Amino acid sequence: MLWARLKFTPRKNSICTIHNAVFTDIYSQTKAACTVDFTRLLDACIKSKSLIEGKKIHQVLIKNQNDYLHLIPSPLLEKVTHLYIACNRVELARHVFDEISNPSVIIWNLMIRAYAWNGPFEESLRLYWWMLDSGMRPTKFTFPSVLKACSGLQALEEGKEIHDHVRRLGLESDVFVCTALIDLYAKCGDLVEARGVFDGMSYRDVVAWNAIIAGFSLHGKYEETIQLLLEMQKERINPNYSTIVGILPTVALATALRQGKAIHGFCVRRVFTKDVVVATALLDMYAKCYCLSYARGIFDMMEVWNEVTWSAMIGAYVMCNFNREALELYDEMMIDNHMIPSSVTLGIAVRACAKLTDLSKGRCLHCFTIKSGLVLDLMVSNTLISMYAKCGIIEDALRFFDGVNLTDTVSYSAIISGYVQNGNVEEALRFFQEMQLYGIEPDMATMIAILPACSHLAALQHGTCGHSYSIVRGFVADTSICNALIDMYSKCGKICIARAVFDRILKRDIVSWNTMIIGYGMHGLGMEALVLFHDMLAAGLNPDDVTFICLLSACTHSGLVVEGKHWFNAMSQDFDIVPRMDHYVCMVDLLSRAGLLTEVHNFIEEMPFEPDVHVWSAVLAGCRIHKNIEFGEEISRKIHRLGTEGTGNFVLLSNMYSAVGRWDDAAQIRIMQKDLGFKKSPGCSWIEIGGVVHAFIGGDRSHPQSVEINKKLDELLAEMKKLGYCAESSFVLQDIEEEEKERILLYHSEKLAIAFGILRLGPSKPILITKNLRVCGDCHTAIKLITLVTKRDITVRDASRFHHFKNGICNCGDFW
Repeated sequence: MLWARLKFTPRKNSICTIHNAVFTDIYSQTKAACTVDFTRLLDACIKSKSLIEGKKIHQVLIKNQNDYLHLIPSPLLEKVTHLYIACNRVELARHVFDEISNPSVIIWNLMIRAYAWNGPFEESLRLYWWMLDSGMRPTKFTFPSVLKACSGLQALEEGKEIHDHVRRLGLESDVFVCTALIDLYAKCGDLVEARGVFDGMSYRDVVAWNAIIAGFSLHGKYEETIQLLLEMQKERINPNYSTIVGILPTVALATALRQGKAIHGFCVRRVFTKDVVVATALLDMYAKCYCLSYARGIFDMMEVWNEVTWSAMIGAYVMCNFNREALELYDEMMIDNHMIPSSVTLGIAVRACAKLTDLSKGRCLHCFTIKSGLVLDLMVSNTLISMYAKCGIIEDALRFFDGVNLTDTVSYSAIISGYVQNGNVEEALRFFQEMQLYGIEPDMATMIAILPACSHLAALQHGTCGHSYSIVRGFVADTSICNALIDMYSKCGKICIARAVFDRILKRDIVSWNTMIIGYGMHGLGMEALVLFHDMLAAGLNPDDVTFICLLSACTHSGLVVEGKHWFNAMSQDFDIVPRMDHYVCMVDLLSRAGLLTEVHNFIEEMPFEPDVHVWSAVLAGCRIHKNIEFGEEISRKIHRLGTEGTGNFVLLSNMYSAVGRWDDAAQIRIMQKDLGFKKSPGCSWIEIGGVVHAFIGGDRSHPQSVEINKKLDELLAEMKKLGYCAESSFVLQDIEEEEKERILLYHSEKLAIAFGILRLGPSKPILITKNLRVCGDCHTAIKLITLVTKRDITVRDASRFHHFKNGICNCGDFW
């Protein structure tokens, strides 16, 4: 017998392997080799997962079939199929399986299981339905695999249909089938049905408990998950490694540090921490609770580190903004431990570079991705796009984006975010539209990236569409999306809608309150900002340092000097927040705008640190408003000594000289500005009409409708003069004829945008303009008169605040 000549040699792991010499005999055999011989040989190959030897046996079977013109018996084909499945060669197994004339239920189950574990999941389900069509009755071993495939596909409806099959076959009491059903319903988000199956089980082993606990944990149901853990222990079922790994994600999500420490203590007592998976899960939990020292302690105590462990620890550093330490640990992993990073680890390291704007290290990592082939990984590609964008190299980000073979939602979100961060919001909107044309649906991250672009341009129609899309997709349940919407509506002049969004937030965080407070401040609603601040305190939320910047800014724009002083002092006295430079700048700005320049001087003298250029710039702006030339010159000299002159400070001083007719001094300032290489940013205004954003630059005649716009401006000028308008020529910095100054002022960018809006919008329709610089005094006066002439409301958002013009009055009270 052929089987008798089979030789075994033991491996180190005690798994038998077939001696290669036997196959010389096999090839010399003829029909004498019986089915029993081959069955035993294949069983040995299956047991030892000997793919090479198994393939040789398969070749002999095929040769015999060709030589003797008889079909390979189905039992042998099933054995060959089983062999290939055991060796994870699913496609080879499928080819052989398809040759079996009447497969047994065992081989059906094995084939379905192979696809359920290795994919594609669709094939597992397709085989299941084929199995039913062939008249084969599924067994209790069929359903765990096919239900796993449903879980992988999130195919809830198909899973429910298969659940009906389970009921009809009377397998609802089988613990393995029920556990698979729990896993299916939990992963598809139907926790009620998952709990129903679990509660209906007559016997529940630790695997069933783990499935229901992991399901509730997956969906962030912290309290229910902990309750299940307690119930499990009451039934005297001891948690195992899988229980701990399943429960820790929801502990991390809830930042329930106390509970996490209790679980850690349990793991120590049960010696679970020696398991690398459990230790990694604990490390991740501490990182997400921002207990970096505990996370590092677990990492250092581990005896074995796998790639996931290194990735978790590096990610912990990045999460806690210790990005330099993250990169040092990454280098240690590669250099000292000779471990090759996965795409996940590499992506985390690139993200650290992005946060540090460390372009040099980022380029090194990019080179490594090319060398290792990981540059083809979509996740790595997306983080590289984001890294270049955050480092301000948007051209490289775009070049890399264009070179990626496959782009997804994350790719577009990265490039959109990059353009917004680098100030090119028009391109951000273009990419947002492009991704939708290509059928790529924006996700929550995309919306968080694009809404600031709408805010910047006051593109209300785009922003409203984004809001509608967020409602349809259910994104508005997320606090970050709501915060972005509050900011967008505030900056688009719709403060009432911003407040409506704020009021509907289910769980407001400190950013929600701060965004709403600063929104009120921008609109000159200082008292409303103060009321909201009191509401925040009443809600039991402690303000942070940013809250006070928002509050003091709101006081500044409304001239609330007394209130501003009170809350500045309360910061340190009542809330233990030490004022930093930004808070002092707000106070200096508040006092300077109010004309309290002597008090400003004393306030600056008492500052605990040297004032920077922002402090002196705020004073200089106050000097311009109140025409205090002497003090303004003194402040200008202080700024010059700091060596941090900016274009804005030159313009302020030049404006001051022009306002009092000191044209030579104004010209000298402009010459100095030019010699030092400072260039004044041109005034630019935007208006959105019909979903299209139109941009205008002062004096620009390149717009297709510039003739009609100029004609409309001339008409408006004539009507304004009837109401007593006289151009405020002090806002023209050149010493030229008054008539020429009037023409220059007439073509300021905000006036061009308003004229275009009047031409394109219906009668009495409100106009919303956004400007990159502070609106000048002449335009401010002119717009008040234009509202009387056109009988329409006009809103202008400049670099400082909102101006709501109505019936010849601005809500700022001429205080800006």
